[in-house]
Amino acid sequence: MWTQLSPFSSLRRWHRLAAGAALLACGALAQAGEAGRIVFVAGEVHTDQRVTALNDAVQEGAELSTGKDGYVYLKTADDGLLILRPSSRARIVAYHVDRVVPANTHVKLELLSGVARSVSGTAVKQARQNFRFNTPVAAIGVRGTDFTVFTDQETSSVTVLSGAIVVSGFSGACLPTGGGPCDHSTSRELAAGQAGQMLQVKRGQATPQLLSSGSAAPDAVAPPRGDEPSGKPASGGQALSEPGLDAQKAALLLQQTRNVQKNDVPAVVLPPAEIVTKAPDVPVAPPVTPVTPAAPVSQLVWGRWTPVAEQAATIDAAPLLADGGKRVAYNSYYTIIRTKGADWTIPQQGSVGFVLRDSEAFVMNSATQQASAATLQNGQLQVDFDKRTFSTGFDLQSGGETFKLQATGAVANSGELSGNLQFVRPTNMAVSGTLGANNNAAYIFSSRLDDKRTANGATYWTK
Repeated sequence: MWTQLSPFSSLRRWHRLAAGAALLACGALAQAGEAGRIVFVAGEVHTDQRVTALNDAVQEGAELSTGKDGYVYLKTADDGLLILRPSSRARIVAYHVDRVVPANTHVKLELLSGVARSVSGTAVKQARQNFRFNTPVAAIGVRGTDFTVFTDQETSSVTVLSGAIVVSGFSGACLPTGGGPCDHSTSRELAAGQAGQMLQVKRGQATPQLLSSGSAAPDAVAPPRGDEPSGKPASGGQALSEPGLDAQKAALLLQQTRNVQKNDVPAVVLPPAEIVTKAPDVPVAPPVTPVTPAAPVSQLVWGRWTPVAEQAATIDAAPLLADGGKRVAYNSYYTIIRTKGADWTIPQQGSVGFVLRDSEAFVMNSATQQASAATLQNGQLQVDFDKRTFSTGFDLQSGGETFKLQATGAVANSGELSGNLQFVRPTNMAVSGTLGANNNAAYIFSSRLDDKRTANGATYWTK
């Protein structure tokens, strides 16, 4: 169905001309580069005229298309993600990543028809002003975002899983040949906290309409596969940053953390220096050199920063960060903070196993918007310091069902844990966390259990 006999062939030629103009506008893009690689493919999928295969490199300027049963996941050069669902066509107009000068990054994608999901990579988040996602009737810009789009030649509909977008219909102030977001008086924004809503643009309409998600929503037109990575659910009205709780609770949490630090490192009590009176031909004893107490090591503090199912939040990160802590992991529900402390380094070789000591998890049903409590059993976490890798897994139990979740990933020199893509076997959950200075570890996770349910949680481990 994507042959040269397509009634939109003239439009496609026009798009190619527009793509060339955009590339010339970015001097650094004189030669096409690799935009990303295929990390998942199912059914009928083509890259230009070739059958798409797993691990294929996709170049700037390439067109991806899927048949009625086709799905393709493209991991971009900056670890973002572009997903095409069945009966869709998209073009990678430009994907130039400048890691030395991030502001010089330029990314432009086009969804010609069908349904696509775009997850911003690290470079896009650093150069949002140079990111553009076009449909035949609208321009989409991001605020560091995960969003899904449906389009045909007359109408485009957009929903947001995390972050926020700015959408504008093409008009005199916003042209398809441009780059970056069209942010002006007729553009409209949509954030993940606006549950059950979408922005829709019709051809010739400059100002998008804010509508309730319905049959025209991307997930309704082409639902995601069960193994599609779960985003940050746009339910419950979550804000885009961690909310602050009451001052009394924040002060109590901060004091508890400081007390733990004090208890872990005993105070050093110095004896008073003796006063020695000099006598003839008797050497004077050297003065006692004061010993500076060792700085307390950092602690791992984790918890849920937003209410779920009428259960109050369990952590307020603001005072911990204000006291010099570092946020090492964060998603729509959970966060992990490494408090201020002495520098420490992870071992350079060997391996270690951890035992699951504490956890919290729940399952969210997107159809009913109901959250159900979950428990974790049979947890294991293994770290290989020689290879700088980790593997982990557990049984998640909820409502009489058991789901076996597992992940592999990399360990940074700082001890931070970064899981592999959750749809690349054997990984089936997203993991982000860190090792701690006290032979401990913590990470947050998320996983899509089926087409309606996602699991989210946090774990704490010790040797």
